[in-house]
Parts: sequence; C-alpha cells; structure tokens
Amino acid sequence: MNEIHQEQLTPTQRSQIKRVPQRGNYERQVIYDILDEGLICHVGFAVDNQPFVIPTAYGRVEDKLYIHGSPASRMLKSLQTGIEVCLTVTLLDGLVLARSAFHHSMNYRSVVVFGTATIVKDAEEKLAALKAFTNHVMPKRWDNVRTPNRQEMQGTLVLSLSLTEASAKVRTGPPLDDEADYALPVWAGVLPLKLVTGEAIADSRVPSTINIPVEVENYTR
Repeated sequence: MNEIHQEQLTPTQRSQIKRVPQRGNYERQVIYDILDEGLICHVGFAVDNQPFVIPTAYGRVEDKLYIHGSPASRMLKSLQTGIEVCLTVTLLDGLVLARSAFHHSMNYRSVVVFGTATIVKDAEEKLAALKAFTNHVMPKRWDNVRTPNRQEMQGTLVLSLSLTEASAKVRTGPPLDDEADYALPVWAGVLPLKLVTGEAIADSRVPSTINIPVEVENYTR
C-alpha cells in the first residue's frame, strides 16, 4: 500500500517522539485534525547558520500543507531553494495545576513536520492552495468573496510541504503529582482553555443591507 494511503505514518529518526513517547501519535487523521483546527504555524529554518522561526498562516489539502506570501519574503525565498524546514502547530487545551511547582504542566495537542518545501507552479494547484488558505481561516469564505486576479496570482508565491514525515504529541488529563504530595492541602486540577470569538464588527463601508454571514456569526474553532 502506498504510504499516502496508510492510516499511520512511519516514524523517522527526526519525527520519532523521544521525550515522553507515550504522548506520541503517528495516526494520519490525528495529525490532520490538529492541523485543521490550528490557525498559525511556526516555520523553522536556518540560513548561513542563522536560525529563524517565523509564524505564518497555512492551509491543508490532503497530505500537503501550503504556505504563501510575497516572492520577496526571506522565508519563502530561502525555503524554495530546498533547505530543510521544521514546521510546528500547537493547540493549548488547558493549564495543569499540580500540588508541587515541579509537576505543573499544560494539556496540549501539537504537530511537528519535517521536510523540504516545493514551489507550486501548476495554476490549478496554486488556486486550490489559496482556496485552502481562505477556507481554513473561515469556512465557505472562498465562495463569497472575489477570487484572486491575475496580478494577485503572479504576486503570490505558494510553497507546499508534504506530510510524510510528521508526528503529533498530545497531553490530556489531570496533574501527576508525587504520591506523598497528594496529602498536601493544595488545590490541584485543570483549567480548560479554548479560543472564543467576540461580537463581529462590520467594516464601516459595508452597507447596512448586508447581513453577517452565518458562518461568521456561528464561528467556532
């Protein structure tokens, strides 16, 4: 069976979870779900022995992640040369408050992707990538806005990163204290965290006859 269709990725020397390996997960759908829920990724790379970590938006189509921006971007100019890249996404689900300072932690879901980026030259794939960016931020948004014109397409560089060398790491549950500390008169537990929206604010030049789209009004992450 081709690896792209396998339910689980094969860990590599780089993607293998070594620290607390029981939290590691290589299931393709778990990795996809975390990426689809996240909004920002951090892209790590090195140029002339100088490391950089850049936050940016992304989109996913099947087993590929796409990032985009101006062709003048240092990150994109560097990545298109084929240098190694490490991309991460983290979702914070809660603060884990233990009875000891040492055992405080966080509940989280994260993904780390390794590989090299490739320039998207095919016009249809490039358009599909831009659609993925837009709908990743706001579902159904692409169908309700003006699509990029020729000049905008030419002024946008899109890179793809294959999800063939990736892993997820997840922590859930209560604090894990030393057995002796459970007798301490200290509150312990989990404070859940989640991303919530405020009330949508219409642009001042939106006519009053245009209602807030349902997907904006009912947005959740």
